[in-house]
Amino acid sequence: MSSSSGAAAATPAGAVHTLPSYLQADNLGPWGIYLQQVDRVTPYLGDLARWVETLKRPKRALIVDVPIELDNGTIAHFEGYRVQHNTSRGPGKGGVRFHQDVTLSEVMALSAWMSIKNAAVNVPYGGAKGGIRVDPKTLSMGELERLTRRYTSEIGIIIGPSKDIPAPDVNTNGQVMAWMMDTYSMNVGATATGVVTGKPVDLGGSLGRVEATGRGVFTVGIEAAKLTGLQVEGARVAVQGFGNVGGIAGKLFAEAGAQVVAVQDHTGTIFNSKGLDVPALLAHVKAKGGVGGFKGADTMKPEEFWSVDCEILIPAALEGQITQHNAGKIKAKLVIEGANGPTTPEADDILNDKGVLVLPDVIANAGGVTVSYFEWVQDFSSFFWSEDEINARLVRIMQEAFAGVWQVAQEHKVSLRTATFIVACQRILHARQMRGLYP
Repeated sequence: MSSSSGAAAATPAGAVHTLPSYLQADNLGPWGIYLQQVDRVTPYLGDLARWVETLKRPKRALIVDVPIELDNGTIAHFEGYRVQHNTSRGPGKGGVRFHQDVTLSEVMALSAWMSIKNAAVNVPYGGAKGGIRVDPKTLSMGELERLTRRYTSEIGIIIGPSKDIPAPDVNTNGQVMAWMMDTYSMNVGATATGVVTGKPVDLGGSLGRVEATGRGVFTVGIEAAKLTGLQVEGARVAVQGFGNVGGIAGKLFAEAGAQVVAVQDHTGTIFNSKGLDVPALLAHVKAKGGVGGFKGADTMKPEEFWSVDCEILIPAALEGQITQHNAGKIKAKLVIEGANGPTTPEADDILNDKGVLVLPDVIANAGGVTVSYFEWVQDFSSFFWSEDEINARLVRIMQEAFAGVWQVAQEHKVSLRTATFIVACQRILHARQMRGLYP
């Protein structure tokens, strides 16, 4: 079925969506998951539901060709994206990922989840996201720099300190942000530190930014544990992904007296029922690039990870990891989503029926964008705060946001994910309603 405005697709929730012509109705990918989440929240929006279609269309989607000269003299072309989902509450904000499986649907969904996340913690941003279809491990440092600079030049027409502010995401880091900042600055003829966040501290980056997402995961986990009577000291924790997010969250939980018993990443799955030596594991990951080969643990099959005996499970890798096929095996009482979109809607329902409390990505991993906001504010004022100040402000914002979401969940008797969407969508659509339509 098609129409002049694109194809229509029925979702499992039963709603029919008019889709843009550039998406496949039978293969919506992550964007389809996001649309289902919006459908679930719509009945709770009251008068604001009139504007809900705003949330189902990205404001702007830019697809760019990124040509670079490789070290061997050949020319390679890569596909790049920057999607701005919503800017009703402020400039776009969201990461840039370099991954061979990046798709437009994925970047659209990630930009939409950024809109929700920013509104949930009440920072004055809209949602945006970027990506390049590339396996960065196949590039030299010089090739990576050329790729980053050319991509930045191509999307330069829609980014800027008051328009859209990129940040690190999968396979990007402070060095990539430094190149992006320099490229944008060269093109506008002035140093513009506020065009990206997650920069090195020497270039206007913020203290506490690297640990911020993991610290946010830990903070909401502690709050949920208090509210549900879960004892953190002695609790067993399983973590998928042990980089910036999972590694920091694991470290903070271990410092709080929990035992990290299982860790999985792209290099392997390791287990120790007595608890892994987290500082040693972090050092191993830094040296070797992953948890594979760590001496102080046994190895297990990847699929066995989901049935590990634990109280707390932290998926902090990529989206779509907890599905209807493995959700039934999960023994944790608490799932804290460090990654974006790690749980499918079908898996959500299975976990909910089992009484597993899921702390959704759109609140649990919002620590990163919160400290990105602090970085942006510091760049504008050229006045920088201490790490203790930043961590204290981060914890306060995360605690207040989580308390608000928890209250809405109790009032409406809905999951924390739906409650977060209620809070966020009301804020976004209220801003849209007050601003009205131009012209």
